[in-house]
Amino acid sequence: MSATIDTAAPPRDRNVVTRFAPSPTGFLHLGGARTALFNLLFARAHGGKFLLRIEDTDRARSTQPAIDAILSGMTWLGLDWDGDAVFQATRAERHAEVAHQMLNSGHAYRCYLTPDELAAMRAAAEAAKKPLRIRSPWRDRTDWPDDKPYVVRLKAPTEGATTIPDLVQGDVTVQNVEIDDLVLLRSDGTPVYMLAVVVDDHDMGVTHVIRGDDHLNNAFRQLPIYRAMGWPEPAYAHIPLIHGSDGAKLSKRHGAVGIEAYRDELGILPEAMGNYLLRLGWGHGDDEIIDRDQAVEWFDLAGVGKSPSRFDLKKLENLNGHYIRAADDARLTGLVAEKFGFEDAARRDLLTQAMPSLKARAANLNELAAGSAFLFATRPLQIDEAAAPLLQDGASALLTRLHAALDAVHNWDTETLEDAVRRVAEDAGVKLGQVAQPLRVALTGRKTSPGIFDVLVLLGRDESLARIADHAV
Repeated sequence: MSATIDTAAPPRDRNVVTRFAPSPTGFLHLGGARTALFNLLFARAHGGKFLLRIEDTDRARSTQPAIDAILSGMTWLGLDWDGDAVFQATRAERHAEVAHQMLNSGHAYRCYLTPDELAAMRAAAEAAKKPLRIRSPWRDRTDWPDDKPYVVRLKAPTEGATTIPDLVQGDVTVQNVEIDDLVLLRSDGTPVYMLAVVVDDHDMGVTHVIRGDDHLNNAFRQLPIYRAMGWPEPAYAHIPLIHGSDGAKLSKRHGAVGIEAYRDELGILPEAMGNYLLRLGWGHGDDEIIDRDQAVEWFDLAGVGKSPSRFDLKKLENLNGHYIRAADDARLTGLVAEKFGFEDAARRDLLTQAMPSLKARAANLNELAAGSAFLFATRPLQIDEAAAPLLQDGASALLTRLHAALDAVHNWDTETLEDAVRRVAEDAGVKLGQVAQPLRVALTGRKTSPGIFDVLVLLGRDESLARIADHAV
């Protein structure tokens, strides 16, 4: 292949139609979610349509749980498609109809090659260390036997070259001799994926096919179908794949799990994931924080890089921390309450009250839940192993002094409480931190928490004094 690129941004066109077409043989993964996002943004930027097609022609491997996960993941990410989702398997008759039209027009042919003959051709190609390119001896024959099974094959061009003006990769050229006569209909009359994709894209009015660059070779096999049918060809944009932080192909060890795992197990917010996916291979100057409305305004394919992007979980979590700090407290309360599994209003109110302090220190919803757990803990508190040493070496004596000082406080507010704790530190001849740390552990069981005076107010007088007393002399 040879490639050049024109980086000029395309004009806005309200007739744009894009699609996301996942196969439900697995869950929605990072690469698929980013592809869907780019298709959505391109369509919305042009005032066009973004469609969803479930490519479930592989009936043996397609599963309902995978379909449900794809739809759920897209909904969570706000990837709102237009109209109803199209299920490819329901359109098999239409796909076969097109194959027969091509057969009747001479752009396809019946191929009676047997499995043994195909195996011999494959072995010869392997021996010659060449890729298998099917050129069937039945290509130009019409003396078809009626009593033998056959497949319908495309009559691919054999001379010249095909050039695709890819909107990301630039002009990509393949010699037509490299394009084989692909199967359109199997011997049982069922259509193959490669045919179904073209027919569905045409019938759905897709103008721009935006997908991973692992499909670039497929474009050269699909274009002859468009041309045989006299259909308008879509514009292609093949996006480089996502790699791990080490530059290797993305795998589970890099975090290549389903989108639902980032939501349910890692506590990522959808707006953070969307922003991060946007920046994986696309850029707008030095801008890093880009909300959906801004993304729609700015997005164009000229901003997509030609090199693979690298997934970095730490960067995602840092970005997520920004969105947590910016998120509405009541919304975060609802998300954290789900993790705790409680519905009562009193606990939710307390969590909402604590949220401004809690979210300042959290990078994800899991940390937010862990940081708020002290609010609902029962005595005696379970002390984190890392925090336990802070209750040793004279801490009990300091906590006894703190208990007495705080018990004498009448106005249980942060200012009054801070004055009381500072006086204890001064009287004991130690720094404030040497008093605050054991106090924090006694109250929360952890080394980190919201501001210690906020913690005292949130827990209230009785609960605070009882937790301190548990570790006093």
